Amino acid sequence: MLYGLSRFFTMLVKRFLPDAYILVILLTLVSFITAFIFTESSCIDLINAWGKGFSSLLMFTIQSALIYTTGHALASTHAVRRLLDSVAGIPRTPFQAALMTFYVTAFGSLFNWGFGLVVGGLIAREMARRVPNIDYGFTVAAGYSGFVVWHGGFSSAVAADLATSGGVLSKALAARGLPDMVIPFSDSILSASNITITAVMLIVLPFMLKAIHPHPDEVVPVDPALFGEEKDLDVPPLEDSPASRLEHSRALSLLFSALGFAYLGYHFWTRGMDINLNILIIIFMWLGIFLHGTPIRYVVALKEAVAGASGIITQFPLYGGIQGIMVASGLASMIASGVMSIATAKTLPLLTFISAGIINIFIPSGGGQWIVQAPISIPPAIDMGANVGLTGMAVAYGDQWTNMIQPFWALPMLAIAGLGIRDIMGPCVMTLIFSGIIMGAGLYFFA
Repeated sequence: MLYGLSRFFTMLVKRFLPDAYILVILLTLVSFITAFIFTESSCIDLINAWGKGFSSLLMFTIQSALIYTTGHALASTHAVRRLLDSVAGIPRTPFQAALMTFYVTAFGSLFNWGFGLVVGGLIAREMARRVPNIDYGFTVAAGYSGFVVWHGGFSSAVAADLATSGGVLSKALAARGLPDMVIPFSDSILSASNITITAVMLIVLPFMLKAIHPHPDEVVPVDPALFGEEKDLDVPPLEDSPASRLEHSRALSLLFSALGFAYLGYHFWTRGMDINLNILIIIFMWLGIFLHGTPIRYVVALKEAVAGASGIITQFPLYGGIQGIMVASGLASMIASGVMSIATAKTLPLLTFISAGIINIFIPSGGGQWIVQAPISIPPAIDMGANVGLTGMAVAYGDQWTNMIQPFWALPMLAIAGLGIRDIMGPCVMTLIFSGIIMGAGLYFFA
């Protein structure tokens, strides 16, 4: 039954789901029209909100593009190629390859979401080269399914804000005249509820993936143009000139690498294991500079990587525009308040999760969504005597839940994999269904 259902969703999305760029345009129009009809915002208000929202994600767009390009450049080093080749040599069957990709992405995402997406895409590519008869789209979909646990890990924007005084939650409580509250990690990502829910997903989802894995006669073969024989970088040869000697100078790369590593050492010495997006970019970049050995090899590696970042660059700011409409018009707050108006202390986390999943379709940024939902979900949790930490994590779960059908976060992995959103969406819908049941049941049980 599960296999047939998965095939149905795969055929459905391949027929009706447009390219990710077209989808974000449609979501923009839907949010604009809906906000105009159901809120008091005028067309001018919404146009202005869209423009401001578009600008608000430009920095994050650059960060995400750099995560992709520096990660891709790092992967083209000989050392990382050998490591990826070793890992890809472990699976012996197509499903084992998909399962390995799932767990690599999942545990990488628990460490840091950007790291998980990049390493998951890279592993999927190597699996396609090494494992015969692999269904590449399914393997990448399995990898992206592993991303469904990322908010349960240490890069969760919601958990970080819950544990920080003076953040979004503090401002939301102050606006209601409530005292400041800090929710430590022990009550969010390190709580029994989060560990249990995350562990159950890591155990159950592979069984679901096994049930829906394509039969041998239905495997979509790998495009040879994507995965021919791995070639080295097309680096200009060393010439007898000062400029060329500098380009091929290992000493120059080592000296510059030392600067980056010195900064990273100072950062971790003074701030502990604080791995934010900027630090992850620096790690990827300076490891790449060091491992490529010469400046010109790194320049060429970056040039090869940049072309794949086009989807991130063109689409991420458009989601910022949607976020601007949803927040400024009050439409996102209206959706969240409407769903939670029927909540009790027992059902508040579950209904918060459902409303967060709906809002995430239009505001896929975890931090942006938390800005909308923290003032709506946490004060009622305090008033009702509900579990505040669990309610906060319910927002995070809703965000990671509908990421499975939201192309925003899939774009970096798809750029590395060389696929489109239609190639992975069928299995991801199944992950949406199963993970939603697990997270929803867990939130109700622990409330």
